Amino acid sequence: MIVKGPFETSDWHAEQPFEQHDDVSLGRVTMTKTFHGGLTATSTVHLTVVTTPVEESKAYVAVERIEGTLNGRAGSFVVQHNAASDRGTQSLRISVVPDSATGELRGLRGEMDIEITEDGAHSYVFDYTLEGPAH
Repeated sequence: MIVKGPFETSDWHAEQPFEQHDDVSLGRVTMTKTFHGGLTATSTVHLTVVTTPVEESKAYVAVERIEGTLNGRAGSFVVQHNAASDRGTQSLRISVVPDSATGELRGLRGEMDIEITEDGAHSYVFDYTLEGPAH
């Protein structure tokens, strides 16, 4: 199944870098998201961010707990993010952590993609399967 829709981010909280050597910094950021469309939910994202002296080379890893409804089924699940920008060439993988789903979403597996328009609007495409939970 595939669901899509817009989402907004808010409540960005960036901490001071916790490690910095030779102009390469590691820092933490938290933020919230509100999803609309086939996924109607809110989440909290916990990111570890790497910045480098090259403006267009950076990366982040994150975990995000999403709570709400997916095509009318209530529950929560966790996704993990792995993103990098190599001098402007971007890669992103967001996947459901296996067996992290609760409620009516138990057995959820899937991958999410994020699209950002030139005007800064965010949207998601979530390709998922929902099978019975393992026992």
